[in-house]
Amino acid sequence: MAVKPMRRKPRRLVAEAVTVVIAGFVAFPLYWMLLSALKPPGEIQSADPRPWTLAPSLDSFTRVLSMNGFGRFFLNSLLIAVVVVLFSLLLSFLSAVALTRFRFRGRTVLLVMILVAQMVPVEALTIPLFFLMRSIGGSVPALGLNELGSIMLVDLVFSLPLSIWLLRGFVAAVPVELEEAAKLDGASRLRFAWQILLPLVAPGLVSVSVLSFIHAWNDFLFAKTFIISKTENQTLPQAILVFFKPEDTDWGAVMAASTLMTIPALVLFVLVQRKLVSGLGGAVKG
Repeated sequence: MAVKPMRRKPRRLVAEAVTVVIAGFVAFPLYWMLLSALKPPGEIQSADPRPWTLAPSLDSFTRVLSMNGFGRFFLNSLLIAVVVVLFSLLLSFLSAVALTRFRFRGRTVLLVMILVAQMVPVEALTIPLFFLMRSIGGSVPALGLNELGSIMLVDLVFSLPLSIWLLRGFVAAVPVELEEAAKLDGASRLRFAWQILLPLVAPGLVSVSVLSFIHAWNDFLFAKTFIISKTENQTLPQAILVFFKPEDTDWGAVMAASTLMTIPALVLFVLVQRKLVSGLGGAVKG
C-alpha cells in the first residue's frame, strides 16, 4: 500500500513564510554589520553601497585588535558580566523562594514594587546614581567612581527585578507537596532549596543568566558615567568610542568592534537556546 505524502496545511505554510521573513529582518542588521567590517574603506564610504563585497578584508579587525588596551577592555566587560550573572542568580533565586514560599505582611506590595521598578527610565536615574556612587566611594572605595565595582553594583540592581519576577513563576510551579515530602524525609528547608528546588528551576536560571549577561555586557550608559578618568577600567562599549571622530569616523573599525562584541553573547545564546526558550515559556505560564 503506497503511503501518501504529507501535505502541509496552508496556514502552516503562511506561518513558516512569515517566520522566515521576520527572521530575515532580524538577521539583516547583523549581516550588514559583519559585511561593513569586512569591506575595504573605499566600499564603506561609497555613495552607492552594495549588500556584498568582492574584496573582503580583515584590516578593520586588525585595527581593533591592535588597539592599545583592547584586551583589558574585553576582560573588564567579561568580569562585570560574570559577576552580575552570578550574584543575580543567587539573589533572584533566594528572593523568588522567599516571595513564593513565605507569607508575610507587605508581600503583595513588594511584588508590585518589583514590577514598577522595571518601568522607571534608566536615563532618569543616571545623575542620582552618579552622586550615590560618589558618596559610597568615600566609605567603600571599591564601589566608588572609576571602579568596576560601581558598574557591577548598578547593573546587578537593574537586572534583579526582572530576574526575580521570572524565577518567581518557576518556584511557584513546584508543588508544595514536594517540599512537604522532603520535610518528612528529614530534609531541612535549606537543603530542599539547594538540592531539589534549584535543579527543578534550572530553565528559569538559564533565562535569568542570559538576560543578566546581555544587560551587563552591553551596558554603555553607566560605564561611561562612572568611569571618568581611570582609562584602564573602561569597558568594551566605551572602547568603540575611540573610532568615532568628528571628521573621519572609522566605520570599518566600529563595525568590527561591534561584531567582536556580539560574539560572546551570540555563543552564549546558541549554547543555551533550548533551555532559554523553555525557561521563558515557563515564566509566562507561571
